[in-house]
Amino acid sequence: MPRSDAPAGSERGRAALLIIDMQNAFFEDEVLAGAQEDLVRACNALIDVAQRGRAPVLVARTEHLPDRSTWTVSMLDDDQGFIFRGTHQAGAVDGLRVEGLETVTKTRDSAFFGTDLAERLRGHGVERLVLAGVSTHNCVAHTGADAFAHDFRVSYVLDAIGSTNAQYAAAMLEILSVEYRQAVISRSEAEALLT
Repeated sequence: MPRSDAPAGSERGRAALLIIDMQNAFFEDEVLAGAQEDLVRACNALIDVAQRGRAPVLVARTEHLPDRSTWTVSMLDDDQGFIFRGTHQAGAVDGLRVEGLETVTKTRDSAFFGTDLAERLRGHGVERLVLAGVSTHNCVAHTGADAFAHDFRVSYVLDAIGSTNAQYAAAMLEILSVEYRQAVISRSEAEALLT
């Protein structure tokens, strides 16, 4: 996996933790199911540190409506929706301590697309996002790329993100690290940003 050192001075500014798509539907995949316990433990540790450090913690979750109005093009092509509001699939995975946390509901890979996430972050005085959750090469990466477009600095917590495809994940992190100067960091480095 690629690692990058953030440019000098990039640690300045308030950081927020964003937990992405830690929902039952995504862990139906056997690769992510095998990583679920470790990811939940890592996310919970980051949440605890952020709350102690008074850093904002937000949870991005995907939800769709059965009436097809929120479906993606591929869902429409396949005539198959998923993660419907109020279902088991839409719920947080067991053990993840997100009760009472600020939530952003999305219908696309990026947590910024069609949401007020950027405005909320600016309202909290946030300049940097620490990303955790799934899936690295889809929702995590797209959220990071859109964060760049919104002028937020981004760090990916390597042991708190998971993917169904390690090769795709590594390629995406390399692109984001090199092209967007987004740091791939350890959990201890993330905890330092959130305190």
